[in-house]
Amino acid sequence: MKTNVLVLFGGRSSEHAVSRISAGTVVRALDPDRYGVFCVYITRQGLWRYVTCMPDQIDDSFDPASAPEAAILPGSEKPELLIRNEREEDLWREQPLDIAIPVLHGKNGEDGTIQGLFELARLPYVGCGVLGSAASMDKLTTKRIVRTCGIRQADYVPVFERELKNMNEVCERVEDKLDYPVYVKPANAGSSIGVTKASNRSELVEGLHLAAENDSRILVEEAIVGREIECAVLGNDYPKASGVGEILAADTFYTYEAKYHNADSRTVLDPDLPAETVEEIRKDACTIFQAVGGSGLSRVDFFVENSTGEVVFNEINTFPGFTSISMYPMLWERQGLNIKELVDELIRLGFERNA
Repeated sequence: MKTNVLVLFGGRSSEHAVSRISAGTVVRALDPDRYGVFCVYITRQGLWRYVTCMPDQIDDSFDPASAPEAAILPGSEKPELLIRNEREEDLWREQPLDIAIPVLHGKNGEDGTIQGLFELARLPYVGCGVLGSAASMDKLTTKRIVRTCGIRQADYVPVFERELKNMNEVCERVEDKLDYPVYVKPANAGSSIGVTKASNRSELVEGLHLAAENDSRILVEEAIVGREIECAVLGNDYPKASGVGEILAADTFYTYEAKYHNADSRTVLDPDLPAETVEEIRKDACTIFQAVGGSGLSRVDFFVENSTGEVVFNEINTFPGFTSISMYPMLWERQGLNIKELVDELIRLGFERNA
């Protein structure tokens, strides 16, 4: 008997297009002899549509009226996907589900909201739970949690949108604690969306306004000059870490454009680092994953400081990309776990967590 898998993708976040590509990778990795796959596309407007094509074949010209509505109901006796009957407008087809894979990046995907719906619908799912997702998505909350682990991270100043009406006071507070250049980041946004580097006050003001367009909670962070290193974590109560990979960004930092639209950005597996540095990163990645309440998977990002060689935590992503250039699946493939085996293991972990 096949396991019925719901694959959710798209969404209202700024990483909508990347989600479609990631979902295509995941669907292709699902063995059709073992799994019944049901795909629901969430449009940029938040409409749920049941689709039978490959997720990465959908583009922004998609007409929501071309596919039936879909929904998950909380509180039903058993988890199921409701699909609007195309011939009889007032009837819904009930499709039983066993597990969901939320291939959703950023807001409404990695922030605990969709995970809360799964919990209410009693539908097992892949990845971090409500708390782990929400705590990891919010960079300010993550900073506060990691501080209790004794792991070094960039110094920072929290700023809230309501404070921007007193911009001079905000700038003075930042300048009292941090030296330029600084990075200005929305607390809740993925893939470097809304992130800027500020080398003076005017750039700081501009960066704060841009960050506020993406979130009401803002992080102003010291600039760490170093190599960008990523580590993949897999597991539940006893997670394991992959080897590490290095990002060689074709920009001053790894922006969304540099990541997905600049061929000069590269990823390097097994970079030239001291063995003790690699082990420290792997250990810290698991420690942070457990501290935020992670489960299933996460990618944990670090810097290795140029001047000292010290490891500095950057951020954690609870549903990293599964595109052809995404570090998470590449790191596990280098460990001998191919994409099909990786997706199988993520599903097993999802059932284990929800047992």
